[in-house]
Amino acid sequence: MTPGRTAPVLADATRGRILYGGDYNPEQWPEKTWHEDVRLMRDAGVTTVTLGVFSWSTLEPRPGAREFGWLDRVMDLLHGAGIDVVLTTPTASPPPWMGRLHPDTLPRDAAGRTEWWGGRQHFSHSSATYRHYAAAITEDLAARYAGHPALTMWHINNEYCTFDHGDEAAAFRRWLRARYGTLDALNTAWGTAFWSQGYDSWDGLLPPRHTHYLKNPTQVLDFRRFTSDMLLECCTAERDIVARHTPHIPVTTNFMPLWIGQDGWRWAEEEDVVSVDLYPDPRDPLGAQHAALVQDLTRSQARGPWMLMEQAAGPVNWRGVNHPKPPGLNRLWSLQAVARGADAVCYFQWRQSRQGAEKFHSGMVGHAGPQGRTHQEVKRLGADLARIGGAVAGTHLAAEVVILHDWHAWWASAQEARPSAEVDHAAVLHAWHRALWESRLTTDFAHPEHDLSGYRLVVVPQLYLLTDAAVENLLGYVRGGGTLVCGFLTGIADEDDRVRPGGMDARLRELFGIRTLHEWWPLEAGETVACEGFRGTLWSEEIEAGPGADETLAYRGGELDGLPAVLRKGRAWYVSTLPEPEALRGLLARVAAAAGARPVLDGLPAGVEAVRRGDLLFLLNHGREPATVQLPGGHRDLLTGEIVGGALTLGRYGAAVLAP
Repeated sequence: MTPGRTAPVLADATRGRILYGGDYNPEQWPEKTWHEDVRLMRDAGVTTVTLGVFSWSTLEPRPGAREFGWLDRVMDLLHGAGIDVVLTTPTASPPPWMGRLHPDTLPRDAAGRTEWWGGRQHFSHSSATYRHYAAAITEDLAARYAGHPALTMWHINNEYCTFDHGDEAAAFRRWLRARYGTLDALNTAWGTAFWSQGYDSWDGLLPPRHTHYLKNPTQVLDFRRFTSDMLLECCTAERDIVARHTPHIPVTTNFMPLWIGQDGWRWAEEEDVVSVDLYPDPRDPLGAQHAALVQDLTRSQARGPWMLMEQAAGPVNWRGVNHPKPPGLNRLWSLQAVARGADAVCYFQWRQSRQGAEKFHSGMVGHAGPQGRTHQEVKRLGADLARIGGAVAGTHLAAEVVILHDWHAWWASAQEARPSAEVDHAAVLHAWHRALWESRLTTDFAHPEHDLSGYRLVVVPQLYLLTDAAVENLLGYVRGGGTLVCGFLTGIADEDDRVRPGGMDARLRELFGIRTLHEWWPLEAGETVACEGFRGTLWSEEIEAGPGADETLAYRGGELDGLPAVLRKGRAWYVSTLPEPEALRGLLARVAAAAGARPVLDGLPAGVEAVRRGDLLFLLNHGREPATVQLPGGHRDLLTGEIVGGALTLGRYGAAVLAP
């Protein structure tokens, strides 16, 4: 964080409320529309809008020019209506003049092709010219609005997602020098003795561009690390500018959900407020589970309340077929976010655009206008959030189960030449989280080197790369009395993507009771393998159990007949395949129960989610049919004001927020 600064927090902006609103882009509309917008915002219960996300060419139409008058008027108008502003640095989308006058600011893809202006995110994160202009507009924006009473939060850039393989290679070389110090150390880490890749000069080092055949995997891994670090440098440079002008105002930048390009743990350490954009597919039967995963991860990165920066009030525009949300689903998923720790529920965007690439992306006011169903549901949700905000804002969740995730392990496992292209880190993570979610077990996420001592159960779906510190952390957790369940392809490589002797870290093999891991036996798409009591998918392994293995479930038939598919040694479990969903759910529920981890509420109907946040119990019906929940004791539903007890029926996409 900025040296000498006491970091503000989300609560400094919420002030006991749940923030509600979305991106507002008044520069797209005639000024007479602004007054109607503010009136509709007040009617809908909007407390907060995000301003200026894509306004750079409006603010700086020519190099060095400043056009702040329109923004002055919007800020004053919003403040007069009691609506707070999250002011954005507009640096995600440079004006066309920048790329035209300064080609070095344009990124290039791995084949060397320039990514031109005309879209967005068209900036080279390592370009000194881009950084100069970004700092200048940020400085002037912060100086002008530091004292404005509407300002409650800063939002830096937007969805950092730019890869650049271009001519700014000098930055990559500097980064590599700082990491390795010497060429000998780099050559050792990259294994350049393979394929005659040894480097004799730093000048020979380039980003991993298009090659005739496979790229060096550790070079690719380091390039991902470098990209995350360079984008973070851009972010923190702008953060430091606005923090210097307004040290009391919290700063955020919005993550994309489970995106591969940023080390989310490291980025979260640099944010006052952790925020995320979340767009589950309304037609996805597991959309709510995907949302729960992202919400759990974001809450864990924030170590408490977080901000839902963007969601869609209706359909998006980037899928092959873009489905609207059925009545009630927008409200349900918004309340799910609050249940899992969100103290801000916002959208992209306020008013649906009539032109541009996202004119078919819904808004809080859609093309149907204020009378449309979407806006009427937005108004209902605003009233709901106002009812519950005072009781829920600032409260925390307590989880007994934690899932471990690490971006470096993901980056290393996503290489080109691997045992199976069917194995996808994010998909495996989703499968294991789904099993716990369907077991009604609330989960946190953590980095494998974090303190795990407060959890009854640690779950590792897959961590291909583990540092020595991470391995020792897992061993110490189990020695301290914790229960660990680990999936396949974990602990295979060290931090340089060097395969561990024996194909898996020897300390982990000892922990799980594995004498020898003879071979990996990946499965074809759709192929399954019979195991004792269940069927496995995606993967299997030829494992020889060692002394001390207390329990095994064996493969049945085929090449691995009789060999262990699942092993347990004491409180450490190893699962060498991906059980089908029902089987994985049953296994993890059994292990969790033995570890003392319990669901929030027993006996829930299918499709009903229960989450306890602070003293409140959220009940969420993700089904299209009514569902009845048996409640212990009496409660007051904050959404309706009614006293409920015994049997509570939730309607289609229904929800209840119950206070004791």
